[in-house]
Amino acid sequence: MPTSLRLAVAEVRDRPGRAVLPGVALVVGIACLLAALMLSDAMVRATDEGAPTVPAGVDLVVRPPVYGGADLDQATADRVAHVAGVTAAQPIREVRADLLLDGGRAGDRRATADIEPDRADLHRVPILEGRSPGPDGEIAIDRVTAYEHGLKPGASIRMADAAGEPIDVVVRGITKRGSVGEEPVIVVGEALAARLGGTPRVEAIYVVGGDRAAVAQVVGEGQRVDTRAAIAAEPSDRSLAAVLLPFSILALATSVFVASATYRAVYAQRRRHTALLRCLGAHRGPLVWANLLEALVTGVVAGLVGAVLGGSVAWLLARLFDATGLSSILGAVELSPALLPTVGQTVIGVVTAATLSAFAAVRPALAAARVSPLAALRTSEGQTPDRAVVRRRRIFGIVLVAAAGVMGALAVLAQGSLAAIFLVLFSGITAVFGLFGVLGPVVVPALGRIFGSVASRFGGAQWKLAAAEVRRVPQRSASVAMPLLLAAAMVTFFAVTVGSAQRMEDEFSNEPQPDAVVADSGGRALDGGVGAAANRPEAATTVVVHGVEADQTDAEGHTFPTQVVGADPEPMREWLTRQNVDARDFGPGTVMLDEWYAERFGAQLGRPFTVPGLPGGPRTATFVGTFTGSMLDDADVVLADPDLGPATKVLVAFAPGADPAAYQAGVRAALADSPTVLVKTKAETSAQNQRYLDLGIVLLMVLLGLSVAVAVTGIGTALTISVQERRKELALRRALGVTKGGLQGGVVAEAVLLSLVGVLGGGVFGLVYAELTLAAVGVLVWPTAAVAPLLVGGAGVVVLAVLAAFGPARGASRIRPAAGLAAG
Repeated sequence: MPTSLRLAVAEVRDRPGRAVLPGVALVVGIACLLAALMLSDAMVRATDEGAPTVPAGVDLVVRPPVYGGADLDQATADRVAHVAGVTAAQPIREVRADLLLDGGRAGDRRATADIEPDRADLHRVPILEGRSPGPDGEIAIDRVTAYEHGLKPGASIRMADAAGEPIDVVVRGITKRGSVGEEPVIVVGEALAARLGGTPRVEAIYVVGGDRAAVAQVVGEGQRVDTRAAIAAEPSDRSLAAVLLPFSILALATSVFVASATYRAVYAQRRRHTALLRCLGAHRGPLVWANLLEALVTGVVAGLVGAVLGGSVAWLLARLFDATGLSSILGAVELSPALLPTVGQTVIGVVTAATLSAFAAVRPALAAARVSPLAALRTSEGQTPDRAVVRRRRIFGIVLVAAAGVMGALAVLAQGSLAAIFLVLFSGITAVFGLFGVLGPVVVPALGRIFGSVASRFGGAQWKLAAAEVRRVPQRSASVAMPLLLAAAMVTFFAVTVGSAQRMEDEFSNEPQPDAVVADSGGRALDGGVGAAANRPEAATTVVVHGVEADQTDAEGHTFPTQVVGADPEPMREWLTRQNVDARDFGPGTVMLDEWYAERFGAQLGRPFTVPGLPGGPRTATFVGTFTGSMLDDADVVLADPDLGPATKVLVAFAPGADPAAYQAGVRAALADSPTVLVKTKAETSAQNQRYLDLGIVLLMVLLGLSVAVAVTGIGTALTISVQERRKELALRRALGVTKGGLQGGVVAEAVLLSLVGVLGGGVFGLVYAELTLAAVGVLVWPTAAVAPLLVGGAGVVVLAVLAAFGPARGASRIRPAAGLAAG
């Protein structure tokens, strides 16, 4: 057996605990990687299983082009039906519908209804529970909407028909697919679809029989004609997998960082052993190879354990996504990833862990072998740091920090340009490397000393001792704290930049908007009672608008969809005047235009302007002024003509001090018989945007939590090594009367200090660079963020650090004074 292999086996056999200690972080990292792979597979599998499938009896499928081109219609299906050999050409359609699930009222997110043909052999939507709906009075609903509203097969709900009247339907099935962006996706029959109204869109045409070339010739150029087998062979959509994988790779990188720091500490403990081997004639090469072989064994074990734990981590992540509402956003709820990995996933885990373990051990192994035997045989008390090396390191770190500051200043000077963004990016990378990498052995102990001095006023002397331990091994402390610093900095940066941008948009936007808009969810015409119901005491002024959509072509030949509204001149003048718009000339025979629209089409004040494509033909009116489109809920043209079309919206401006929620509740109560009429307030829209912002922060915190979990294991391994190194000191404390609880509290205090250095230090760093980023893009606002998720996340990191310190604390309390002093 080679010498290096004998040395590796002997070390593992003599001290198995110390040999596998660097693999703890790799276990968590591999578990996160496998969890991401297994949960991604579950998401993709749920998407594939829930996607509509081409029935077995269909031979060809006609689909519109992916980008642009002519739409499919019934006429195309009729032409296909007359092709020789074709026995059926069934249009596959979908239509928009309103589910009355929100207290018996429609929501602002309409459902997409797939219309199943009457022929059962052409049904295409897979059912998870129950069965496909019948032609009328029954629906199947997606699993996400069913999960959120507690619906099961047999439940009765209401929908709105073409006139907006409620109709009772029975949920006959739960589909395997999820919702799309929180929009329900349902399945209805032909008869029920006819009652829902709307204009169905033809997604595809299922063709039974016929020749592919003949069908392609009939449908025309641009339309896709594929066989059922070709569609089944199309690759799956794995976009959801891209959400988790980058963060699991980041967790793996963190595990390598932590493992490398642990290897460095473990090899430092073997200095005397290594020196003795060198004195007895051992060469550096075999010693390095022995360490690397030991690291490979550690990696294999870590890979196996991590792979086994990956399924449990994936299951916990799935439950966490359900609890936080993230699964609804992703369109996949109640996922059940496999608890055990496949053989392929296990091989990936083992090979990855072994490779990364050896990679993490290379630099520490080479550094340990370069130490001379004489230096290694000194006692720790006799060792003195190389002051020249320390001085050069500090100078290099200061230069990097100064360079980061210069790049940050240049970014502010170049604000508003693309170069400013890149300067901020490179400044941040340089600052992290200089401040927490090169100068980490100085910065981290300094922060630990500050926190320890503050905590010692409340917790006693053990916090000072904990801060002293952080300063005793500064390199190790910096290596442990840096992953936490980076994770905290990224979360804080994201929360502050997005939160500040949101607040800036809310407070400093120059585009006025209606305080409330009353409109039908499906664009149905409003009856006369809606305007009266909207005119409540909370409203200072209201105006009913009658909207239509037209197309306008500019001088360059580009066609734009145009939102044209007509209104009674007097209420509209009052509305616009309250919005500080000069509308005194607005009256019969006049038109006002959105500012951008007027500039685009060259409208001139006092001159005639023609609006084509309107009911009854084009209208020509005198152009008398402009307004901001958002003021009239994104209208482009306003005519002084309430007979332009049916009433479509009521725009509302609140009186000072009005309660938006009370107004909304009052209008809904007055329109109880009109369940599809929505009352959307500006405050509700802001709250919804804030919810999505909070969910984004939670998603980032959950996914970065994988890296935090790995980093926290670094705290546990560092404390384990620290307890082993300080057996004599801890035994002396016990001999002087310190209780077991006192020793345990001291170890826990070290863990809390390291976690606080990472969380608070990273938080401050992220805050600074978030503000610098805002300044670089030309925005100077007071930083704002959703504080609650950040506080919960920070507290969670501290709790995890305390749990990681439980084992080392128990080990410290078990040291007997006599045995510990004899070991010194």
